[in-house]
Amino acid sequence: MNLYILGATGNIGLQTLDIVRENKDKYNVESVSGNSNLEQMKKIIEEFNPRYVSMGKSEDVLKLEKLFPNIEYGYGSKGLISAAIYGELGNDLVVNAVVGSAGLEPTIEAIKAGRNIALANKETLVIGGEIINKLLQKHNVTIIPVDSEHSAIMQCLNGEHKSSIKNIIITASGGSFRDKTREELKRVTVKDALKHPNWSMGSKVTIDSATMMNKGLEVIEAHYLFDVDYSQIKTVMHRESVVHSLVEFNDTSVIAHLGNPDMRVPINYALSYPCRDTYNGKSLDLIALGSLHFEELSYSKYPLLKLAIDAGISKGLNPTTLNAANEAAVHLFLNGKIMFLQIEEIVRESLNVFKNDLDISLKKILERDLIVKDYIFRKYS
Repeated sequence: MNLYILGATGNIGLQTLDIVRENKDKYNVESVSGNSNLEQMKKIIEEFNPRYVSMGKSEDVLKLEKLFPNIEYGYGSKGLISAAIYGELGNDLVVNAVVGSAGLEPTIEAIKAGRNIALANKETLVIGGEIINKLLQKHNVTIIPVDSEHSAIMQCLNGEHKSSIKNIIITASGGSFRDKTREELKRVTVKDALKHPNWSMGSKVTIDSATMMNKGLEVIEAHYLFDVDYSQIKTVMHRESVVHSLVEFNDTSVIAHLGNPDMRVPINYALSYPCRDTYNGKSLDLIALGSLHFEELSYSKYPLLKLAIDAGISKGLNPTTLNAANEAAVHLFLNGKIMFLQIEEIVRESLNVFKNDLDISLKKILERDLIVKDYIFRKYS
């Protein structure tokens, strides 16, 4: 199978390459994209010999061209799209591990090119779900979720009829600050926020986990992936991160997906789907685990969870406004420009400032994304 890995230098991209490394007889890396991690991209090129490489900036491409002159290159948003549609159509899979709204356009173009998508980029469906689902039907393309929660739901639903679903239950670890009060959250630092208790993730996703925006985005994503009403999508805190999600059926039975918190497991499943290839990870030891715990996810403690779900229900451009504001606010927090609790204040403010528009298009989505981010950076930088 030919792989086109977008966001190859990031956390999910590198774990995807871990799977490829163990299965070089099955996978061929045709193209990769990265943003600014030049040294990591050099290592990827040397090991996996892609035919096409895209970077965020042209100056990084010039440096790579001197070292690897026999590769085709691109940069910026156009280079990212080219990485997704490079080469001839065959036994292909695009792995979209880009962080943020930048992942939407390459997903759209890959679908139009007839390529199946292993999707780790939540924002594709959060801001463009209405557009994406129409394109999937038109081009007969499949999205295989990479997020551990959505991969778990997909596996729980294998062989089941949609009409038998009562509820989808998405679990959440609670993030870095699950035991802190709102008063204590006023003083937390970036270093504190990046200490996730269970998972190894990129910085943006780790902050989203701490605010629980991550879970709100996953609820929106689940709505589009599994075509279920928002009223049927529940969230629950599960500290151990062993039960990755559950599905309750109309006969009151519940099917859960369990496993150790290791993103290479859902990545491996997405790459090998509809088969289930061997992965030599650590097996779940139920005796050592002993017990599992579940708690309510409080909207008062995690107001961004409620804001995200409400934006998803309202549809139109509200999810784009929500996502753009969150991306900008998280960037400001990571760079020491705002305090942690200001993230939710900025998202709420943006949803009030920028009015919804139900008549969406790709152009409107991209314009709203830029306008919201520009507004926030101008005001808070």
